[in-house]
Amino acid sequence: MTLLKLDILSVRNIHRATLLPSPSVNFIIGPNASGKSSLLEAIFILGRARSFRAAQIRQAIEFDQTDLIVSAQVRQQNEQLSQLGIQINQQKYDIHINRETKSKSDLAYFLPLQLIHPKSYRLLDAGPQVRREFIDWGSFNDQPNFLPAWRNFKKVLQQRNSLLKRGLAKEVHVWNLELVKYGVLVNEYRENYIRRLQPVFLDVCRYFLADVDLELNYFCGWDREQDLLQVLDRDHDKDMRYGYTHSGPHRADFKLLFHGRNARDYVSRGQLKLLVLGLKLAQVELLHLHSGRPVYILIDDLSAELDTVNRTKLVKYLADLNCQVFMSSTELADFGEINDIENYKVFHVEHGAIASP
Repeated sequence: MTLLKLDILSVRNIHRATLLPSPSVNFIIGPNASGKSSLLEAIFILGRARSFRAAQIRQAIEFDQTDLIVSAQVRQQNEQLSQLGIQINQQKYDIHINRETKSKSDLAYFLPLQLIHPKSYRLLDAGPQVRREFIDWGSFNDQPNFLPAWRNFKKVLQQRNSLLKRGLAKEVHVWNLELVKYGVLVNEYRENYIRRLQPVFLDVCRYFLADVDLELNYFCGWDREQDLLQVLDRDHDKDMRYGYTHSGPHRADFKLLFHGRNARDYVSRGQLKLLVLGLKLAQVELLHLHSGRPVYILIDDLSAELDTVNRTKLVKYLADLNCQVFMSSTELADFGEINDIENYKVFHVEHGAIASP
């Protein structure tokens, strides 16, 4: 799929803009605070119905405006043209695909986005919630049945925790079977995804790093030697005492092992960034290999995170992918040698105005 036309209205300092992007690589350049990140944020909002720069989406609305709107014309793999758009104000979201009202999950599935920005490099050294989100994004795009299983698990977990807080022990036992039913499903989808991601990740890493011994070590959220129902029974008194569920898929995590050791404790900061980059790009590659669906790649502030050699390698790698790429930096020279790249476009952003030189 390709974004043929992008219209942006009232996203931060971008009052109004229309872009006709390249189907391949799009370089976004301009001074600091010019609106480069706002442009990427607008595309992200179009695919995720949320911001990657603020917890509250209303913070992305231009000052003194009540709504933001992002819309696009998309050419699908079968050459069919589609229209999608999102309008957000202080109270509600209005999402449409081909003039039909849709949900946030419909939008996310229709327009899969992979974002790489300065905070992305916290993936391996932040808390487990960030890594669960990484796995769940991949599982959501990999297996359509993951989302309903995940939603049902979250509902049951919320109900069980509510009963624990109220000290209703008998009712808690009734909900254990439901928690196990959906929890096991969620875990199976995640485990299958990590298993398929591993070889793709290793291939990507060989491009950026020397041949190193890497392994993704997945933790399901409970003791693998026991089934989840046994673990819930074992933890019952502790759960009642503290008022929440200690074991289950909501505690899942993974470690990246580097020569058998936790990578974040043994590799350099530069290597850690390349490993995170490898994980993100492996998700893109796997989705394309498994379903044929291309992913839109957004990279914000490239020069801040990678040295010149690896920036050049990354740009070449992205140019060879069958994906549409949008990446930002202050100067075109930050992207390294781009003369060998075909069909790229450059967009210059200043004071929220976007121009194609």
